[in-house]
Amino acid sequence: MATTRTLGRITKALLAPALALGATVGLASAPAQAAVWNSCDQWGNTNLNGYTLYNNIWGSGAGSQCVWANSGTNWGVWANHPNTGGIKSYPNSKKVINKTIASLGSLTSNYNVTVPSSGAYNTSYDIWDTDYDYEIMLWVNYNGAVGPLGTSQGSVTLGGHTWNVYKGSNGVNEVFSFLRTSDSSSGSVNIKPILSWISGTKGWMSSSETIGDVQFGYEITSSSGGLDFRTNDLTVSSS
Repeated sequence: MATTRTLGRITKALLAPALALGATVGLASAPAQAAVWNSCDQWGNTNLNGYTLYNNIWGSGAGSQCVWANSGTNWGVWANHPNTGGIKSYPNSKKVINKTIASLGSLTSNYNVTVPSSGAYNTSYDIWDTDYDYEIMLWVNYNGAVGPLGTSQGSVTLGGHTWNVYKGSNGVNEVFSFLRTSDSSSGSVNIKPILSWISGTKGWMSSSETIGDVQFGYEITSSSGGLDFRTNDLTVSSS
């Protein structure tokens, strides 16, 4: 069930701004939208309304993928990746926080998505500290042959959801994955209690770690024939 996650996504996510004008992957067009921005470039990215959008095709054996955006909180992806193993991409919208866990008064998010019934993917938050030593993933839905890194740590109810928790490492950073016990296409997540549970209750990281990026998007393994992933609404708020 588990899908092996490589180091490429971390390295290439860090390089993405410098490579934004890199090679176009495929000739597929984004679906018709009244979009203010779209890109089929491998590392295509832009800033809209305080969010950064990334096309972010990072895995080997990837096909074509295009991202479009009406705003930083309303955007989508058309992806045609072959039915093979391994994560091909993580198109996402990112909000920068830059506060320590201890100093965060609140960190919340609302999401509303439309995702396909076929393919292999997860819809997830990807939360990083500023040194990229720790990665916290919150899967709100998933489909097909995908799974988290690491070993099961049981279940916990936090932030308004019940999650199956996994802890592992990809060789560069620790990965804490929270998989919602039932799929959800819309809802609210209170992220701060999850971070406090990791750092306080479990002691897996220090509360002095600074949370840098809160990303939300689609970790796509396969989408053969072309599938649409739509973020109808997304907000990330902190204090």
